[in-house]
Amino acid sequence: MSIPLIPDARQSLTGSRLRKHADYQRAYAASRKRQSASMSWFLAPQQSAALDGPRVGLTAGKVLGKAHERNRIKRRMREALRRHVELLPQGCDLILHPRRSILTLEFAKLEAEIVRILQQANAEAKRTMSRPAAQPAATATAL
Repeated sequence: MSIPLIPDARQSLTGSRLRKHADYQRAYAASRKRQSASMSWFLAPQQSAALDGPRVGLTAGKVLGKAHERNRIKRRMREALRRHVELLPQGCDLILHPRRSILTLEFAKLEAEIVRILQQANAEAKRTMSRPAAQPAATATAL
């Protein structure tokens, strides 16, 4: 059973995108690389609590192909992310590095993989957010 998309209820990634090189570099330094079938991804806690919400960044280097192929990869990924923007992990920056196989991957499979990555990112974000609160208790019992 499929839920039809309502054109008026379109969500946007406009305010949820990483734009500055420094933000990408900070996220790379604060996270570790994770792999999925057709992309790798990085998840880092946001440095400033004053930010509006979760942010996502897409990269497509020249190794993926010519400009029109890289643009197509990014368009497909942005559309899949736009459909599931509510699943972005709160208080975190997520960077996705696609592989060239995204060009030939069926959109439904791409969307399913992005949903799976977003679910894993949410679980990881919950673990990292609860970790600082748990550490002081563990050190108190060790003393």
